[in-house]
Amino acid sequence: MDERQKYELSELLKELGSYRGRHTELITVYIPEGYTLTQVGKQIEDEKGTATNIKSKSTRKNVLDALERISRHLKLLGRTPGNGLAVFSGNVSEADGRESLKLWAIEPPKPLKVRLYRCDQTFVLEPLKQMLESDESYGLLLIERKEATIGILEGKSIKILQQMTSGVPSKIRAGGQSSQRFHRITEGLAKEFFRRVAEAMKVHFFENKKLKGILVGGPIPTKEEFLETGNLVTALKEKVIAVKDIGDTGMPGLKMLVEESKEVLEGQEMIKQKKILDEFFATLAKEPNKVAYGEVETEIRLKEGCVGKLIISESLEKEKIQKFSKLAEQISSEIHLVTKETPEGVQFDNLGGIGGILRFAVG
Repeated sequence: MDERQKYELSELLKELGSYRGRHTELITVYIPEGYTLTQVGKQIEDEKGTATNIKSKSTRKNVLDALERISRHLKLLGRTPGNGLAVFSGNVSEADGRESLKLWAIEPPKPLKVRLYRCDQTFVLEPLKQMLESDESYGLLLIERKEATIGILEGKSIKILQQMTSGVPSKIRAGGQSSQRFHRITEGLAKEFFRRVAEAMKVHFFENKKLKGILVGGPIPTKEEFLETGNLVTALKEKVIAVKDIGDTGMPGLKMLVEESKEVLEGQEMIKQKKILDEFFATLAKEPNKVAYGEVETEIRLKEGCVGKLIISESLEKEKIQKFSKLAEQISSEIHLVTKETPEGVQFDNLGGIGGILRFAVG
């Protein structure tokens, strides 16, 4: 599934999720790959018979109309698309007594495995939402003597899962046995803190089937001490793919950890976004005639056929994203959708949220 497919599916789910039937009259049909439409068509006809028993006249009419529209569409379609079919139909009018009967039928970007018929007040969207979830994730840990931040990198998003404090006091001036006792106390607190962090890591990541690796950051030698204590279960310790010297904590530290680990995250979505934006800004600085930005200039260059890579911020209006994506497809241009999750994404958004790297310099 490419970025445009993800975006279009996400927008469709937002629209479908915004509708709520006045009664149980919104129909969802999921048809898995390889399932014949003849079987589904027979079920729809059976459901029509059941719907005639609905007591409410308006609800009965809306359900029957939706079923009839689905039935006609399936007959026109003839066969199930390669990835299966998701069909949604119903009266989505917000005004009582008014009709706005609509039908959506899409072939999902990934093979559909579930078989479902549901008539409810809302459309069933979970099977499609699961397709938008990232296929891989990376655990993040920032640890120092006083605090730790556990986070996760999924797709283009970094989230903080838990923040912890150690209770280790700051250094004090003491001599003799007092200093030695203080050292023993602080070391004991640090070891207990490491144990608690390791346990929290297990809670957050041990059952995560999509976990591809763990990035660990912090000052020298705290992060190394943590990894050497043996508290972290072997299955998670074996997933540590990068250990970096990071001074910041919280979200800034997590972002820095991801940035410093880009060599091991080459194919990860956030790193791919940063890479294309780095290329855009580097080209803008060195060869400004090979870059277009802003809606007017970018549209001109697209129509001239000289945009090799189109970059669009997801903050733009849906209609504009569709318009520019269509122009790019007509000239076989790469399409990159970016977010404001990174500083580069924010900077690009401030330039208008749309631009392109050209195939050749223009005057």
